[in-house]
Amino acid sequence: MCMFTVKVEKDIITHCETVVKKHNFGKRFTANGTKTQQLTGIIGQSVIMSFFNLGKVDGSGGCDNGVDLIVNKKNIDVKTMGRTTDVRKSYTNNFLKLQDYFKTDIYIFCSYHKIKQELTVCGWIPKTDFIEKRRFFPKGTIRTRTNNTKFRTFADLFEIDNCHLNDILSIEDLRQQLNA
Repeated sequence: MCMFTVKVEKDIITHCETVVKKHNFGKRFTANGTKTQQLTGIIGQSVIMSFFNLGKVDGSGGCDNGVDLIVNKKNIDVKTMGRTTDVRKSYTNNFLKLQDYFKTDIYIFCSYHKIKQELTVCGWIPKTDFIEKRRFFPKGTIRTRTNNTKFRTFADLFEIDNCHLNDILSIEDLRQQLNA
């Protein structure tokens, strides 16, 4: 399992904080995420956009319907989880079922270390493979993390482990794989 980590530039963090204060990205009927969770997502998306020279999240367009960026005519959704620990190969990525209907071709899964201000790009996966490899947990399911702590799902949830994602070694490797 190969993934890579980058330091998030202060200007990206500052920009994303401003955008989240100005716009509400949680306009679904449920499970909208706190401002902190929205900030985590916007940081992840902005960092990935910067890899492809696509600027930063603007927010003025409202809901993006699961399309954070388009690369090589593929609709890509960046899914970012906030953490206070370094990512491990054994970690799992969460995905809310209510986002499953979006017309996304590829998911890029990331983890944002809130203390170190680092983004780990855990890997990517085509939606068709994600559907085959994910696990479903209905709202209210008690989940146990690898460190034996538990949480109850607040919405219907899919999970996919890092080991099921396509390996990526670097920014350039990600660019090459998605432009293939």
